[in-house]
Amino acid sequence: MVSIYTLASALHDAKAVDAAARSFLDSLGIEYSLKGDDFSDYGSELSLICILTGGTEGLFKEVLPVIKGLSRQRIFLLASGRSNSLAASMEIMSYLRQHGLRGEILHGSPAYIRTRIESVAKVEDARRSLEFTTVGVIGAPSDWLIASHADPEAVYDRLGVNVESIPMEELMDEYSSLEDVGDRALEGLPDPCGEIPSVVRASLPGADRIYRALRNLAAKRGLSGLTVRCFDLLTSVHNTGCLALARLNSEGIAAGCEGDIPALLSMLVGKSVSGVSGFQANPSCMDLESGEFVFSHCTVPLDMVSSFSLDTHFESGIGVGIHGELPLGPATVFKVSGDLSRHFACEGELLRNEYSRDLCRTQVVLRLPDQAFRYFLTDPIGNHHVIFPGHCAAALEELLK
Repeated sequence: MVSIYTLASALHDAKAVDAAARSFLDSLGIEYSLKGDDFSDYGSELSLICILTGGTEGLFKEVLPVIKGLSRQRIFLLASGRSNSLAASMEIMSYLRQHGLRGEILHGSPAYIRTRIESVAKVEDARRSLEFTTVGVIGAPSDWLIASHADPEAVYDRLGVNVESIPMEELMDEYSSLEDVGDRALEGLPDPCGEIPSVVRASLPGADRIYRALRNLAAKRGLSGLTVRCFDLLTSVHNTGCLALARLNSEGIAAGCEGDIPALLSMLVGKSVSGVSGFQANPSCMDLESGEFVFSHCTVPLDMVSSFSLDTHFESGIGVGIHGELPLGPATVFKVSGDLSRHFACEGELLRNEYSRDLCRTQVVLRLPDQAFRYFLTDPIGNHHVIFPGHCAAALEELLK
């Protein structure tokens, strides 16, 4: 359902304007609720402002503070082209741009407008799913992530997402309160492929405790997502968070590595649009001639993989890492900056899975277009990027306009 709000000049005949508005809206073939000039519930669903006549610019200026107070949605003006509605819409849109506000005029054939509304509705559903959610940063970003911090105020202003800092000690207290479950550490998971190395098997109870500690902390804090300074776990509990993050992602909690907040936000935004988990990974190498990129990391959401096996964590050689096999086919590489002023969304093809002992355990090869090389080599947004199955760059671009 779409909510339609209307603005019309008092100089025009009200009955004639209303009849023309109904005729125009009905021609679009959409399901809508006509709200008139009562903006009190603006933004509760996709909201369009139908500019019915010229001379409505001042009326819009009066209701703008109400609109801004109710919703972060971009402002969509619907213009039929009759009674100077398009001219008035253009003046209003110019005013919005002058004041740093985002918007768009929906105008054209009924078929075009209907298609555009359907596209916008999906993106606005994604945006509303992000509003008033909270993500946690457990411990600070890892020391080597010198360009991967975030601006919590900008994130809230733009997306409505709260970013909370959570001391590492809070996770350790939760971990200490739990007991090992021994051989039951893999209960509830699909069976991993192959033999589990003895060093990995010995680490499974501790890895499961990290998972339960993070899950409990997320529940207590009401988190929709989290990122953890996971390398600290190597020294504090001699284990890794890879299995925990793989499980949490598959259970609907966006969970990222190394305290990388922009990567976590990328996972959250991408999931809101695509409906599926994303794989946080490092670009490991690139071949300019073939257009192939290798991405790797030691954890991957278990709902993304067709199969997986258990290994050690690459850098440390301890704990539990995940070697996942991802389905081949269309894929999108995505990243937002920590203040949401920049983003990268690039569609490509996941060609194959690889396994080399000198890289993080899950390794995928993507083919990306030439412009991706320029981005990664001259203007990247940090090192971690997030890979989503399918092509969803257009929807991501729409959400971040």
